[in-house]
Amino acid sequence: MQNILLSFGFIIIIGIAFRRFRPGGFDADQLRLAINVTVLNIFLPALCVKTLYTSTIDIETFLVPATAWITTIASLLLSLGVYSLLEKRMRLQPSEKGVLVLAATFGNVTYLGLPVLTSLYGNEAAKYALFYDLLATTPILWLFGASLAARYGEGRDLSIRESVSAIVLLPPVWGIFAGMALNLLQAPLPAFIIKALDMLGSLVVPLMIFSIGIALSLPKVRHAYAIVPAVVIKLAVVPFISFVTAGLLGLSGNALASCLIEGAMPTMVLSLLIAARFKLDVSLSAFVIVITTILSFFSLPAAVYLAGYLVR
Repeated sequence: MQNILLSFGFIIIIGIAFRRFRPGGFDADQLRLAINVTVLNIFLPALCVKTLYTSTIDIETFLVPATAWITTIASLLLSLGVYSLLEKRMRLQPSEKGVLVLAATFGNVTYLGLPVLTSLYGNEAAKYALFYDLLATTPILWLFGASLAARYGEGRDLSIRESVSAIVLLPPVWGIFAGMALNLLQAPLPAFIIKALDMLGSLVVPLMIFSIGIALSLPKVRHAYAIVPAVVIKLAVVPFISFVTAGLLGLSGNALASCLIEGAMPTMVLSLLIAARFKLDVSLSAFVIVITTILSFFSLPAAVYLAGYLVR
């Protein structure tokens, strides 16, 4: 695990250096956007199709997303309750409260979770990250998280139609269902297609880790201390909820361990885009991402150790 995180850290540092020195004169934010768009529309859907086509589809296909749904909803309600109690004492603006609730709830379950799980448990474990994110975390983000962001930022309610459209139009979601359909139908795919999907999917991990490095910067924030509850919830409480929920639902082995580790992921990088889109405190959002990502290099090994100890 130490070597895995060190290799990730090295790639993240390269991304940070790229942002600082701008080789070739490229704007770091534009490059990050280009990488994210390409990964979202090409590489990640290819990985989804290939993973689901070659994986065993069983009860875990339903229980892992169910775990993520329960965990994410519980975390959202918990963080919303905590910051509703603390907002007056901390003198938080609505735009700050919205950021902190999202930061405490939504983890980097694909961008960091996918490479961690595949490094620990092999390519078969990729399906756990994809199920956890694309069949649960992402839908909740657009159905409830984006609506909360719009209310605290722009002061308006996001319609159900807007939220559902955002989910339905995500190419990786279509990739998951396409891969599952091909698997269940036992449809033969030419060897060159499988090889092409494998080659495209293999680019997801390094590009996502590099993108995290490009996205990280240390902003100036007015209420730095206000992130403490969000950090504790995200890195300590959420993995506990995820593990207990997965165990109660009957998951075991790598699936159970993966749910604990996914719950322990730092704040989702995409939350920065949500903050910008709905006029929340972008500086505070970036700050939480930086802090939780740095702390995760200490908390994730602990989560992996606990997963190995508890899941036997």
